[in-house]
Amino acid sequence: MVFDVGVAMTWILFLALFPMAFVWLRRAWRIVMKRDFSEVALKQGTPPDDPARWAPYEMGINLVAGLIVAYLIVAVLMGTLEYETWSAIGGITIWCKFFASFGLSRQAHLHVGRKPGATTGTKPQD
Repeated sequence: MVFDVGVAMTWILFLALFPMAFVWLRRAWRIVMKRDFSEVALKQGTPPDDPARWAPYEMGINLVAGLIVAYLIVAVLMGTLEYETWSAIGGITIWCKFFASFGLSRQAHLHVGRKPGATTGTKPQD
């Protein structure tokens, strides 16, 4: 095996799977077992108005992505998956998790028909 850019990228992807699986499974654990909604649907570091409403979706996203990545780690170490297969599954999982979490955070912070700072739906009197 010749060490080149492709080999380096393969190792970086494989080694990055470990902390990703840990963080995603830990987030799912915190939401389910500890009822900690501090990292649910964050937008610019702030949670939505009702994070408990969005917690099951965030937990599902993190749990599915974490389990897929954990499976990939085990499958790669056992040698049951070819490089093209596990790298494709890993890449798709990472991107889908990021897009799903981003979409959830935007949906959770969506205030349809409400203007920033408005408390009532009436117009001010002249």
